[in-house]
Amino acid sequence: MLLLAALLITSGAVITRPVANMYSGPSEDKDVVSQAIYGVNVGVVEDKGDWVRIRTPDDYTGWVPGAAVLRGAPYAQSGKVAEVQNLYAHLYRDPSVTRRAPLLTVPFETRLEVVAEPEKQPAWLQVRLPDDRSAWIQRGDIALNPKHLTVGETIEFAKRFLGLPYTWGGTSSYGYDCSGYMQMLCRRRGHAMPRDAQPQADWTSLTVIAKDQLQPGDLLYFGASEKKITHTGMYTGNGEFINATTFGKPVIQIDRLDDSHWAELLIACRRLK
Repeated sequence: MLLLAALLITSGAVITRPVANMYSGPSEDKDVVSQAIYGVNVGVVEDKGDWVRIRTPDDYTGWVPGAAVLRGAPYAQSGKVAEVQNLYAHLYRDPSVTRRAPLLTVPFETRLEVVAEPEKQPAWLQVRLPDDRSAWIQRGDIALNPKHLTVGETIEFAKRFLGLPYTWGGTSSYGYDCSGYMQMLCRRRGHAMPRDAQPQADWTSLTVIAKDQLQPGDLLYFGASEKKITHTGMYTGNGEFINATTFGKPVIQIDRLDDSHWAELLIACRRLK
């Protein structure tokens, strides 16, 4: 039994749904704690009936239906890899947008194994999916070597997501929560930040700064106290910040720090080292 438990903790799997909700327990009646997107490699911590408890690359754990994962070798970890750069991308069975309906629609940051770049189809790439199926993606949807963004580029990039729905536990372009959105933006700058707002504010790779020292790209943390932080956003300059919130409208939006709602809740300001 001990050997079996060790094997379960160290076994690997790949997410096979565009976005898989991770629950606090093995039931859809439990609360959503985070998400994992298509093609992400995860560790399997525990099995319970038709559910598995997984650990994501950012060291977050949660339960997903067993049908949402495929156990086996890691995916898109070597060779040529395409990363989706648009908010969503269709995958097709053929290199044509008219011949058949999309096979699958995957979110931003999905990584796919490239198997061919046919000269006769310069606008398309052929990819291998985690279940070994072949699919085609338009070159305009992906980047083969995405580069880290500067602060200015990050702020402009962040605005592409304006209006997307706030989604509790969300970590994808299908819908982000506040800390999932900030985690993604910092990832584009090359920083692997913790998942939740409180651990982010406490993260040693951030420098504490005063409000009057704020510069574009700095991170803002809101809550009842330094140890009860519940919200985060990114300062964009001119007294404004971008965030995923339910305040006013439940979308990613730009708000002002001098709004009384936010002014009363601002607890901490941080800068990436």
